[in-house]
Amino acid sequence: MTATRRLGLLIALAIFILDQLVKWIMTGPLDLLTVGTIELLPIFRFHFVPNYGVSMGFLTAGSETMRWALVALTAAIGTGVLVWLWRERNRFDVAALGLVLGGAAGNILDRVRFGYVVDFLDLHFGDFRPFLVFNVADAAITIGVLILLGRALLARQANEPAENVNA
Repeated sequence: MTATRRLGLLIALAIFILDQLVKWIMTGPLDLLTVGTIELLPIFRFHFVPNYGVSMGFLTAGSETMRWALVALTAAIGTGVLVWLWRERNRFDVAALGLVLGGAAGNILDRVRFGYVVDFLDLHFGDFRPFLVFNVADAAITIGVLILLGRALLARQANEPAENVNA
């Protein structure tokens, strides 16, 4: 196994462990399932929300069949990310894919264990919420995707020929 692959898999494992550890703290010792909300700052709180859908509540699983269909769909996407990580040679892309893979694995495990994904991070400015309630896995996936998109856009711009102003 190459050092680059090892890096991606270690990042994925670290994100998975961190995500599950924080979710355990929220639902275990802090008992967020019962408490519901813990205010930390005027703009940030822990607020338990069971997420039965995927990104931003899209494709809400209203039945056991839909739940397992979402598990299969997200596992297929995760497998695709793993294959991409395995084939990728760029360390930045591999690190970003590790973030996505670790986050996906954490959310898949939640859906298998509970039937929903445990969301609890709530950033808000009064009634304005720039994000829905999310978790560590969601943040890792988002950061990983943003890195991949940013690198793809930068690579595309670097490969485009300069416009000839004298033409």
